[in-house]
Amino acid sequence: MAKKPKHIAEFGDFQTPDDLALGVMRYLSKLGIKPKAVVEPSCGVGAFLVAAHRVYPKAVQFGLEINDEHLSRARARLGQCKSRQLKQGSFFTEEWTKTIANLPRPLLVVGNPPWVTNAELGALGSNNLPTKSNFQNHKGLDALTGKSNFDISEWMLLKNIEWIIQAKGVLAVLCKTAVARKVLSRAWSLDVPISEARIVSINAMEYFGAAVEACLCIIRADRAESQKCCQVFASFEATAPIRTLGFVDGTLVADVDTYSKNRHLRGADPNFTWRSGLKHDCAKVMELDCLKRGEWKNGFGEAIELEMQYLYPLTKSSDICGSGRRSTEKWVIVPQQAIGQPTREIERIAPKTWAYLVGHATALDARGSIIYKNKPRFSVFGVGPYTFAPWKVAISGLYKKLEFKVYGPRHGKPIVFDDTVYFLPFETEADATAALLRLRKPDVQEFFESMVFWDEKRPITVDLLKRLNLSKLMEQKTKPVNASNARDKQLSLVLAQPDTRRINKRRRAVAA
Repeated sequence: MAKKPKHIAEFGDFQTPDDLALGVMRYLSKLGIKPKAVVEPSCGVGAFLVAAHRVYPKAVQFGLEINDEHLSRARARLGQCKSRQLKQGSFFTEEWTKTIANLPRPLLVVGNPPWVTNAELGALGSNNLPTKSNFQNHKGLDALTGKSNFDISEWMLLKNIEWIIQAKGVLAVLCKTAVARKVLSRAWSLDVPISEARIVSINAMEYFGAAVEACLCIIRADRAESQKCCQVFASFEATAPIRTLGFVDGTLVADVDTYSKNRHLRGADPNFTWRSGLKHDCAKVMELDCLKRGEWKNGFGEAIELEMQYLYPLTKSSDICGSGRRSTEKWVIVPQQAIGQPTREIERIAPKTWAYLVGHATALDARGSIIYKNKPRFSVFGVGPYTFAPWKVAISGLYKKLEFKVYGPRHGKPIVFDDTVYFLPFETEADATAALLRLRKPDVQEFFESMVFWDEKRPITVDLLKRLNLSKLMEQKTKPVNASNARDKQLSLVLAQPDTRRINKRRRAVAA
């Protein structure tokens, strides 16, 4: 097993073991890649440059490194190599267009860029960051709630691709597999002329002590043809790909062949809209354990008494996919029926609830997300008429399962999900059950499987789910929740208690 290198906190880098760097170079040579210049933009102690000199002894070795100690060691390791060009400097300030233009071609860009996000590196106090910009072009809420946070290597690799396009070269870097996919997707969406792409899995735990899916990502722009697919290999020794991912219909798909087989299921759905659950960012205050009817305990261990008007049974991702059952029921305070709705009326309708919220205002007011700025006090997100629909078909966004389930009212009130759950709202149990049965069909399961990447932190997303046109697949016409009638029902704040015998009978039939 390779020795795990030291993690350099300030710059977020993992030094590449020599045996891995040499293995990468030999693999590239077997693919017929024969550069006249090898560039490592953040060369560290020079593992790749040393390996490149062994495999490509006549090629120019250019390395840039911001850390002077690393650079000194790299110089010593390369010794009297006449073709070496080592320079101290930052990736983010180097004049790369000029640098690349002065190197012989064909060009090979290699490396192991930082495996941290811009937010993580900023938190470490590092100034070695790209100029802040929303380079992924996220809009609205996405740009405010974290999607604009990105891996530093993602930004760097997109720059690397610009160089190999300029020089008709090859890029080969070690990175998170998720980053490789994002970079390819971004490049393909912009019609960047990539002639070939390949992802080869590596054992990140063995080499770096990192519990993450990682790979060698190879991107070629050294030929005239252009394609939007990428073969995925299990190891350097594998002779055949395990699958081919690609960019089809404006989407990155995990398995091109399986997607093509079920492509007819895709389409915009005019009737069914997937929703995410409630976002409150203050679980210790907003989520409560039910001790008994009317008595609750919050995350601070405080026993409290609240009115029922703003309380709803809560189901989380762990409840949907977890194996165990909770010892106590979980409930949540839902202070609004729609985003931005005034909350001061709670004081009149439910004075105990208002007093409780005011009593924990310090925690609620300290919520850091900008989405709460200039909103009514104690606001939440992911709330609307759909939240209070009596029946729902739900799936966890966190667990590695394509498991859809039906949920009906509990204790006479609609179930509310947390923001790691996605769901479809329905007026009746029959409609929800019909949708569930269709979602569990093998062709639909295959359709989703062809597009999902299970190594993502949240593999199931609204963007994935909404690609299915469920309406045209339903064997019977269902009745989606109508915003107005859901709102009318919610005015009473209590839904009728369902016939539990009928519900359990139907659930047993679905389970069978």
